This record gives sequence, structure tokens and C-alpha cells, in this order.
Amino acid sequence: MTATPATSMNPLRHRASESHGSATHPAADTDTPQPETNAATTIPFGREMRRLFNFAPGYTPLNHGSFGTIPRAVLEHRFQILRDWEARECVYNLLTYPAKLAASRAAVAPFLGADPGEVVLATNATSATNTVLRNLKFEADDVIVYPETVYGACRKTVQSLEEMTPVRGVEIPVVYPVEDDELVEMFRDAVKGLREQGKNVRVAIFDTIASRPGVRVPWERIVGVCREMGVLSLIDGAHGIGHIDLTHVGEVKPDFFVTNCHKWLFTPRGSAVLYVPFANQYLLTTNLPTSHGYLDPVTRQSKASSQYFADLFTFNATTDVTPHLAIPEAIRFRRDLCGGEPAIREYCAKLAREGGDRAALLLGTEVMDNKSGSLRAGCAFANIRLPLKIIDDEDEDEEGVPRAEVDRMIGWFYDTTARDFDTYLQTFYYAGAVWTRLSAQVYLDVKDFEWAAGTIKELCVRVRRGEWRTWGS
Repeated sequence: MTATPATSMNPLRHRASESHGSATHPAADTDTPQPETNAATTIPFGREMRRLFNFAPGYTPLNHGSFGTIPRAVLEHRFQILRDWEARECVYNLLTYPAKLAASRAAVAPFLGADPGEVVLATNATSATNTVLRNLKFEADDVIVYPETVYGACRKTVQSLEEMTPVRGVEIPVVYPVEDDELVEMFRDAVKGLREQGKNVRVAIFDTIASRPGVRVPWERIVGVCREMGVLSLIDGAHGIGHIDLTHVGEVKPDFFVTNCHKWLFTPRGSAVLYVPFANQYLLTTNLPTSHGYLDPVTRQSKASSQYFADLFTFNATTDVTPHLAIPEAIRFRRDLCGGEPAIREYCAKLAREGGDRAALLLGTEVMDNKSGSLRAGCAFANIRLPLKIIDDEDEDEEGVPRAEVDRMIGWFYDTTARDFDTYLQTFYYAGAVWTRLSAQVYLDVKDFEWAAGTIKELCVRVRRGEWRTWGS
């Protein structure tokens, strides 16, 4: 893990002194050169773009990846949908809504290079993952494999299935940074080893981009290995659509692919896409919860599988589906005011690399990556190691944090960051160190990453002074 020499997208300048704690907040100043702009818009990326979102004036949004956020225009569009719905509630629900839902599916399908008939909308990636896994019929010796870095909700879903069905989950040990070739071989070897034990590997769950640490995963290659070895591939693309180019999903053809729109596509929460190629749609016989789209096995035969697949996800109990209907407006915002998907991806990936390198340089640490650089390639995350010492529990180093106390220290870190600095830093323990994952986005620039580094540096000084020790007691 080595930090690439940092270069700044903008020259370093003194900034106005709106502050939280003693770290200087990146308020706009007139002598700063204009941030990068796409020719399609007069709204520059960076703090000018931030005004089109809903953030509080003093808040610095550095953790877009966890929950996403939406522009003011998309929020207002959603409110207008709600007003229109309530104006003629039955007409909208029964007549207007199905057509608008179909339009949203058609709008999002090209992002995956898929036919609209292969995509449906779900509340979130976790719900879609549960729908897929709980539709599969498991037998004794069936196994679901997943890497150690799998998202926690996916791991718990498998644990729940272990309680209710014969299937068992098997975790593949993965400690980043690893090379893509290593990861693919780890997966292949795990499947071979389980088969030698008489196990039947039914499903493999992998990410497009892992969550903690936030790194790229060679999911396309893993799908290929799954197909070669007769394993169903379930790709968790929660950090996918709007973040990285996924227009080849329809070509790669994973067996199942889920991705959250509300994280990186600027849609309201919760909104996600479930992609299932036509050939696999027969495997899904119900949505969760089972609702009006469900048909018994005999009646189901009278309907084309693609139509049945769509119907399952149209009226899925009474819930707020306006986030789904706002998808076309979010796409329009990204096209008309941000210059389109390539411009957004290029800016965010460049900012994550240059901003992350700059923050690591200021902290005297490093950004997680492998030797080939594939973990950060096109990724809008920067995982920065904190300058903290993690010690054995019996050690007496007063500045160190005992391993058993790391979670409590991180809890103090979260609370103090929000209270004293009006931000949120996604901070976690991994592979013997504490890391912060910064998210690049069109409303940030390198100065925000520099401010984050200053904030982290001050917090680490306070950690070494032991301020965290009284937290939660």
C-alpha cells in the first residue's frame, strides 16, 4: 500500500475561515481558479455545484457512498409526483403509475446495457438480494460463497437462510490489497475445495465495488468463472450505477445483478434496480413480500415469464414508490446540468485519486491500492489510513488504542466529527489499521479533501490524548 505522489486539481490557496474546531472549512474564496466544468453546462463541478443540492450551509458532505443524496430539482420533482398522486389518488395509483414505472425501467435499462424487460425496480439492493436468494430452492450440501468483505446485510441474509433452509454460507478470506488475479484464483480455489468436500456451490455473491474498504472488484471475471464452474452469480452493485460504467452488464450477463440508484444516481431513497436476464426470470416466482403480482404455478403458465417478472415488482404492497418515478428526472439532471455520465465519472474518479493522495500526503500515511492500481481504477472512493497506533490489549502505550477498544474509539470519532466539525467521516478498522473512506462527488473538490485531512489530523491528536476513553461510559 503506497501513496501515489499527490497532485492537486486546483492550486492550494488560503481559504476563508468558516471553521468547525480548528480545521479550516472549505468556504468559497474569490481568488480560487474555477473548478473543472463540462462544456455542456455553466455549472462548475465543486462547491458551485453544491448549491444545487440540499446541504446545510456549514456541512461538508464527504460520505456520499453510504446513503447518497439528491439535487434540489429532483427532490422537488418527487414532491410534485406526490402532489399529483394525492390529487387523484385512485386514478394515479391504478392508471398513471404503471405507465410511469415502465418509463423509469426504460430510462434506467441503458445504464446496464439491458433490455427494459430484464430490469425491475426495488426498494434497495438488500431487498432485491433477499428476493433473489429466498426464491431459490436449496438442498443439503448447498453452499453460498462470498468474500470476507461482503456487505453486512448480505452476510446476515445468508445467515438467516442457514436458519431456515439447508444451505450454508462459506466466507472466502480476502485481505486487501490483493491483485485482481489473486482474487479470481481465490474464488476458483474456494469452489474447487468445497466440491472436493462434497459440497454444491449454488451461488456466489460478489461486489462491483466493495464497501469497507471501498475498492473495485473484478466482478466481470468472477461472473465468467461462475459460468465456467456452474455457479449462479449474484452481483451486489450497490456502489455501481452512476458510479462506474455498467453498460456492459447485459453483455457480461451475471445471473442476477442488483444496484442502488439512490447511492450514486441522485435518485431519492430507496430506489434500486434488479437485473435478471430473460433466461433466469423463471427462477423468481414471488417478490417479497408476496403481493398482487403473484400467480399460482398453473395460472402462471398462461403469462410470458418476462411479463410475470415485471408484474411481480409493479404492485408490491402499499409503499412509497415515488423514488422510482423520479429516476428519469435524476438522469435529466445528470445529463443537462452535469454534462452526462462520462463527465461525472471522470471528475469523481480523478478527484478521488488526487484528493485522496493529497489527504494521505498531509497525514503522512497512504491510500489503499494494489501494485497494478486496479483497486482505485475509475473508483470514486479513497481509503486513507489514519495515523493511529493500534496496540495489543496488554500494552501500556498511552497514545495507542487497544484492539479491543477500537470500536469505542471509532464511536467517539463519529460523534466528535459530527459535533465539532459538522461532517461525517466513514471510519473503520481493517487489516490492523484504522481507515477513513472519502467519497468523491461533483459537489466536492480537492480543497474538501484537504479540509478532511486537517480534520482527521486534529481528531487523531485528540485520540492520542485519550479523549475517546470516556466516551460511552
